Amino acid sequence: MSPSWNKGRGLLGPPKPLLGSWTSPPEAQESRSPSPCDRTFADFGKGWIHLEAVWDLGPHGTYKEVAFFGALPDGSLGFYSFTNDGKKSEGKLADGSDVRPTAIAFEAQMPAGLARMIYWPLDGGTGFNFAVESRTKQGWNRFLKQAFRPKAE
Repeated sequence: MSPSWNKGRGLLGPPKPLLGSWTSPPEAQESRSPSPCDRTFADFGKGWIHLEAVWDLGPHGTYKEVAFFGALPDGSLGFYSFTNDGKKSEGKLADGSDVRPTAIAFEAQMPAGLARMIYWPLDGGTGFNFAVESRTKQGWNRFLKQAFRPKAE
């Protein structure tokens, strides 16, 4: 687990605070249909961080995402994401300072428009907030927010 929200050095420095296994129970979420979610971030070879996210959808099974954070062809930090419903996306590091000066944000162009995912530290504890937003004419529209704490091993 990352004991603090100190971003590391180099290209993979920004997501370093996320390394570890994390969980978000439904009561720690602000979304239309809260579901338990686990996120595990781990080093993956030289130059990549691997994310595995699993949502427990109860009788509807699980929704899974696998993502890799690393260098895009232009040398900037980005991600490639794949979900078990056949969708994929790619995006790059973006500014999330409107949420929190220390936020880690990534933007991706999706079929419905520009989307942003943001990570920022929890107030008063070890863990982080995670949100997904879509870009509108009025600004960012948040439709998912989850609070993650260290997962008991």
